[in-house]
Amino acid sequence: MTKNQKVGDMKFRLIGFLFFIVAPMLSAQENLRPGVPVAIVGGMLLDGYEAEPIHHSVVVFENGRITQVGQKHDTVIPENAVIIDAGGKTVMPGLIDAHMHIDLTGHGSYERYYEFMNGMERIDEFMPIAAKQMMRAGVTSGLDLGAPFQILEFRERIRRGEIPGPRLTVSGPWITRLDYDTVPDEYEIIIDSPRQAAQKTRELIERGSDVIKVWVGLTAEDYKAVVDEAHKSGVKVHAHLYDPEAIRMAIDAGVDVFQHVGSARNPPYDDALLSEIAHKNIPIVQTISHRIWVYPATVAFPERLYDPVYKKDMPADIYEEFISSFENFHRLSYMQDIGQETRNSKKSASQFIDAGAYMGVGTDAASPLNMHTEAMWREMSALVESGMTPIQVISAATKTNAEILGQFDELGTIEPGKLADIIIVDGNPLRNIEVLDYVDIVIKDGGVWYSERAAFGPVTEIGHAF
Repeated sequence: MTKNQKVGDMKFRLIGFLFFIVAPMLSAQENLRPGVPVAIVGGMLLDGYEAEPIHHSVVVFENGRITQVGQKHDTVIPENAVIIDAGGKTVMPGLIDAHMHIDLTGHGSYERYYEFMNGMERIDEFMPIAAKQMMRAGVTSGLDLGAPFQILEFRERIRRGEIPGPRLTVSGPWITRLDYDTVPDEYEIIIDSPRQAAQKTRELIERGSDVIKVWVGLTAEDYKAVVDEAHKSGVKVHAHLYDPEAIRMAIDAGVDVFQHVGSARNPPYDDALLSEIAHKNIPIVQTISHRIWVYPATVAFPERLYDPVYKKDMPADIYEEFISSFENFHRLSYMQDIGQETRNSKKSASQFIDAGAYMGVGTDAASPLNMHTEAMWREMSALVESGMTPIQVISAATKTNAEILGQFDELGTIEPGKLADIIIVDGNPLRNIEVLDYVDIVIKDGGVWYSERAAFGPVTEIGHAF
């Protein structure tokens, strides 16, 4: 055998080995997709832009991609297409949660939750529950901002199509100077110098973090070190921000996305700071509904905590602990300052909206009482109540969030060439944003998933039940 023949033989074996490894991954994802084109016909289409709806719409997708978008009178539907009748419903892009935690379930107490989880021992049981609940709520992509490194493999399992869940962008552990004793050590990376901040940022990126999250207690030099190191690799930095001084340091360091910024719990920030953030077009993800909107909703209707879907989704011992954690929920440590926080929110919730800031949508799910099944529509409803119009908040939760994640080329709007991430909602969210609680069909990467309400007709032949 010649040298060239040996090289060729090695290449052939390598290709064969890669096919052996990769083919099952591809087939697992592709097997979730219908083998024929699918046409969603007759619904009101909100395409993700702040634009007028497209009535009597048609959206065609095939092999995971959108191929046509139009109206019934001017769109040719492939002869072999499966038709999903969306009459009386709204068709829109899959929702993107720009701040969530897939290791959490909405359990009432962080301390008790992590004790029950026995550190990290049971985390692999909890993440699939949250992922399925997010998908059921119409969330097809999510940004996880704070989890142990186990999330990296979980992200890959979803990508391979092994379990249903949103497309994940993850930070892994956050960077801080303060030891937050409520969470296990695996959630945080504690630094003591800007040099170490840069080093840990580099290590996170090398391990597979998609973005970097910085938490409280950092110096101006720490922020700058993290941002400079992350930007060398084209990675964005998201900052957990409440204090005005920390916000100023984040602005000066060039932090890419401001998360929480008070969560409407703080007194309002001064007008000059708000104006600077708005003029610099820094993305804002407020996370206002957890606590401030979720708490009174639970007081008014505590039955929401006992939705049978939670019992269906959870193993018996996890469900028992979940329900038990809500006893006397008004006394939970997470809710102890709800009075003052609610009073502050009367002005704080609308401050960035009024300033004309660049607004995304994130939920901080699944913090206490803020379950993934409801978190997104509740956050969007709170933003509407605070001054955004329904079409603004829908665009923020789809198009803008895709931009914030740097994924707008593939996600966030319904137009030809983009990934088929689409939801079908029973009702008109432009009239009442809370109909987003009624997501009938979720399409992610062209795979079709349906709720019990939608379990009839051709969708059951090409799709998968939640």
